[in-house]
Amino acid sequence: MNRKTFLRNGVLGGTALAALGKAVGTSASPEVVGFDHLPNENTHIMKNMVLHRASTRGHADHGWLQSHHSFSFASYYDPARMHFGTLRVLNDDVIAPGRGFGTHPHENMEIVTIPLSGTVAHKDSLGNSGTIKAGEVQVMSAGTGITHSEFNHGADAELRLLQTWMFPKQRNVEPRYAQIQLDHHAGENGFQQVLSPHPDDAGVWVHQDAWFHLGRFEAHREIEYHVKRKGNGVYAFLIDGEATINGQALFQRDGLGVWDVESLSITTGQHGARILLMDVPMELA
Repeated sequence: MNRKTFLRNGVLGGTALAALGKAVGTSASPEVVGFDHLPNENTHIMKNMVLHRASTRGHADHGWLQSHHSFSFASYYDPARMHFGTLRVLNDDVIAPGRGFGTHPHENMEIVTIPLSGTVAHKDSLGNSGTIKAGEVQVMSAGTGITHSEFNHGADAELRLLQTWMFPKQRNVEPRYAQIQLDHHAGENGFQQVLSPHPDDAGVWVHQDAWFHLGRFEAHREIEYHVKRKGNGVYAFLIDGEATINGQALFQRDGLGVWDVESLSITTGQHGARILLMDVPMELA
């Protein structure tokens, strides 16, 4: 698939969210080709690395929802920030007590939700109904189509979560849902695998050659991460703290995409760090 087709699918492949009955969708032109544009002032693109500072992300203030977008999403559109390989969306959301997204559709996306604090109340067209708490990971393969709702289950505390969307390796698969409880100790001073392409591997699985890892590290730790698949790149998102990855200093909520490497060299700062690594193909199959 050529790059122009890839980006056209990136804009059109995900169905818009509906927030409490009000749809919010992208206003982007499907003809835009992301990495073929010169970087704007918000993006620092190097030879095999792209840096997204936290302060340069898109921001949506809906009152009950504060959302920061690492990539173009809804009314935030930046032609230099359409995707990183097959990673199309990385949203950092804060949702007010009792509020959330009403029932809305998705198709042909692999959607992963990671609560950072609080509890998500989820209900979908497959018959699933329940909650996802901090320390758990949820995945939906939207495939031929799924509808669901997401609300803050808490009555008096904000819900904070990360949500990612990936293009699938195969389109129009049967929709599916899963969630897992993470081992809290496995992610202490080491990376815990929370997602992979394999149903029998650690974490949830997706229809894509992708691996996600979470880790919480003390100060001044040195970690080597090896890319899981030739042709993959890694998008690192610094949830908390500070770290240096392949020579680039990162701070809370910064993102760094690296490709054409076999490994990442990570050193945490004086306050430690909590890091999400998303190891994804750089091209669609």
